[in-house]
Amino acid sequence: MAAAVLTQAGGRAVEVRSAGIRDKWAGEPAHPQMVAAAATCGYDLTAHRAAQITTDLMDWSDVILAMDASIFAALQEVVHDEPTRRKVSPFLEDRDVPDPFGKDPQAFTEVVNLVERAAAAILR
Repeated sequence: MAAAVLTQAGGRAVEVRSAGIRDKWAGEPAHPQMVAAAATCGYDLTAHRAAQITTDLMDWSDVILAMDASIFAALQEVVHDEPTRRKVSPFLEDRDVPDPFGKDPQAFTEVVNLVERAAAAILR
């Protein structure tokens, strides 16, 4: 979801890729409730497939955004060089992006809205 929001908001000036820290969901589509919530806000996640972060992807990136504190900590553990470590930052400065998995559809919409509000600050 965040990749779709940042891509749309950033336009041609921004190239965004999405990846997780574990390969548990690699190759899987976005959660159906997230696809639906995103669609109501104008984002198409139907082509999204989960991917695991790689060293090549981290090298390619200018910024690596962690959706929550546990992902931020995990990235800090696997990144051993200081230039790449400096690229890692939280998506939100003051809190985690909540994981809506297992919650009602409104929780997914709230995450979309939260990500949209944060995207402008990230793109500055």
